[in-house]
Amino acid sequence: MITSQQMRAARALLGIDQRELAELAGLSLPTIQRMEASNGQVRGVVDTLVKVIGALESNGIELLGEYSSSAGTGRGVRLREAAETDLKRPGRGLLSAKFPSRPEIR
Repeated sequence: MITSQQMRAARALLGIDQRELAELAGLSLPTIQRMEASNGQVRGVVDTLVKVIGALESNGIELLGEYSSSAGTGRGVRLREAAETDLKRPGRGLLSAKFPSRPEIR
């Protein structure tokens, strides 16, 4: 489903920390910390994994699987080009409503 490396990369693209991801997913900070501390594919309760993936995807992250159509190979993440994403500040379109006081990322 998702690897710990993908979680960290997705957070980096969005410019959020573990606490903010926990809030977006409706989970506790220790849960996110445990998930990211795992090696390789994240294991856990399906509902928890679905919440994390949903939070990332709703904020413009596209998770690339092992055999996804991409120039490279292997798993990864990228920002989707979508109408809800502010193209001058990728990934911030939906996040700005949740975290309006965050500084602009350049």
